[in-house]
Amino acid sequence: MSVDKSLRSKDMLQRHRNVLTRAERILQLKETNKWTDDASPYGLPKVAHRKAAVGKKDKAEKKEDEGADAKATEKKE
Repeated sequence: MSVDKSLRSKDMLQRHRNVLTRAERILQLKETNKWTDDASPYGLPKVAHRKAAVGKKDKAEKKEDEGADAKATEKKE
């Protein structure tokens, strides 16, 4: 019998989620100073929650780095 996807491991639970809980939305609104303590927690405005992009090297930069590594290993030999 296979294990349901939601029950696999703790690492899987920390992935990016598109939907925030009410408490998370309120925290983000507080950070941007759009929340007051007397405001109602119902009917909250939408909060943009974007996944942070991990920086990737361009193909040209990778080739330059590989070329520099190869030259360094040739000099060592």
